[in-house]
Parts: sequence; C-alpha cells; structure tokens
Amino acid sequence: MKSRKPKPKQVIGMTDLIDFPDLALFNVQAKIDTGAFTSALHCKHIELERAGMQTRLSFWLIDKTGGPPKQFYSDQFSQRMIRNSFGVAELRYVIKTRVTLFGRTIRAEFTLADRERLKNPVLLGRKLLRNRFVVDVSENNLSYAAKLANQARKSSTLPVSEPS
Repeated sequence: MKSRKPKPKQVIGMTDLIDFPDLALFNVQAKIDTGAFTSALHCKHIELERAGMQTRLSFWLIDKTGGPPKQFYSDQFSQRMIRNSFGVAELRYVIKTRVTLFGRTIRAEFTLADRERLKNPVLLGRKLLRNRFVVDVSENNLSYAAKLANQARKSSTLPVSEPS
C-alpha cells in the first residue's frame, strides 16, 4: 500500500488580496485569521426571496475599493450558528464559492456578515487554510505578489508582431 505524501504547504501572510471568480470580485483585501474556523465575506441586505416554489438568498456585496455594490443570488445556501470575535453566537447564512490564492482556485464556505466596521471585507479561517497554508504574520500580499509576477512573466513572453 502506497502512502500519499502530503503536499507542501504554501506560506501565506497576515493579509492578502484575493479573487472571487464566481462573484467577479478581484483583488479583495482579506485578513488571514487562524482564530476563526469559518471564512467570512462582507455583505449587506441579506434576505430570503421567494421565486415561485423556490427560495433563494439575496445579498449585496460591498466593494471597499469604491465600486458600486453588486447584488447576488444563491439557491444553494445554509444557515449556521457562528460565534463572532466577541464570543456572541449569531445565526448566519453560509454560501459556497470559489476563491483564488497563489493561482489555485479553492471551493470554500463563507458566512455572510456585515463587516462594515472592520478593516478587511474578507476573513479567511482555519477551514480554508487547513492542510494548504502556513501563516507567516510578518508577511503580507504574498499571493497578490505571485499573481503580479505571473502576469508580468506572461506579458513578457507574448510574441511581438513587427510593424507593417
């Protein structure tokens, strides 16, 4: 019987700029929080809507870079009791979406929360980090730096056409 060798863990800093391809949100500021189990995404106006026989979740994602809020719908959601940083349990909606870090796209659960008073609109918790990343709190934006380096590498290898 072969034993599987665990993949090496990627070093991630205390904060990073990450992408949500399913939500068309890019370079979103995220805090890496090993104290949180579940990841959280900042949004407002979270409501259940009836569409015929189906119930869907409506929510507005707030772009802290100054862009207009965007409304999203999900028919795949759940609710869960989440203990916030103050130790208070609250019932939150949970969605699954993809997040891109270091060129890897990861499907993860995010609770929907109003993070208006907090600096970072996204919190990445242990459930997403486990067996993938190790946190170096002295670093920041390592995934974003890798993304920029990859984009620069790609643009420098593009063929250049001769002027006519």
